[in-house]
Amino acid sequence: MIKFYFHPSPNPAKVALFLEESGLPYEVVPVDTRKGEQHQPAFLAINPNGKTPAIVDGDATVFDSNAILIYLAEKTGKFLPAQTPAARGQFLSWMMFVASGVGPYSGQAVHFKHHAPKGLDYAVNRYTFEANRHYGILDAQLAKHRYMLGDAYTVVDMAVWGWSRAVPFVLGGEAWAKFPNLKRLLDEINARPAAQRAEALKDKHSFKAEMDDDARKHMFPQNASLAS
Repeated sequence: MIKFYFHPSPNPAKVALFLEESGLPYEVVPVDTRKGEQHQPAFLAINPNGKTPAIVDGDATVFDSNAILIYLAEKTGKFLPAQTPAARGQFLSWMMFVASGVGPYSGQAVHFKHHAPKGLDYAVNRYTFEANRHYGILDAQLAKHRYMLGDAYTVVDMAVWGWSRAVPFVLGGEAWAKFPNLKRLLDEINARPAAQRAEALKDKHSFKAEMDDDARKHMFPQNASLAS
């Protein structure tokens, strides 16, 4: 059975959605990042980057959410595009676009808007601009197709779903007016029973909700050197 190292944040949500859509048996191993459990040696042995999610599938250990999605899709043969060079090129391109662009810029926009010291206007503007730009590219693709790769629902849509759930927190509640096609995809996936089961995982486990000084120490360890 797959061990799924989970925290209720955008990247693990993508993997939870695939596991629920595919019907693969799995065991959730909660990792409470606000308590610093991601920095414990047992977890670092699985994911040296100290980030959720990760999976252990027999002898295979995979970390990074998009790597996990590709691994699981290829393992099961589910939610993949057509097996042609052209389709695989698009598949890998959009998966990496989410992994290297949408996720990092969204995360940095959230950090500088909600958690960093005040007065860092350049950083806020930089990452908010780039997050807007990346979501706009997704929206433009979805203006041309029902799903990211065309008419079929794939793991690319699951990857996009993971972060699109957070658009109001990343960019503000009014942001959906700019991304109607992305909102359409989000609403369609949200209505799927698998997505509802994936969302419910957070309620089956106890995670620290408070962003207190101890949580900040674990989430933003770079600040420890500034305070010393």
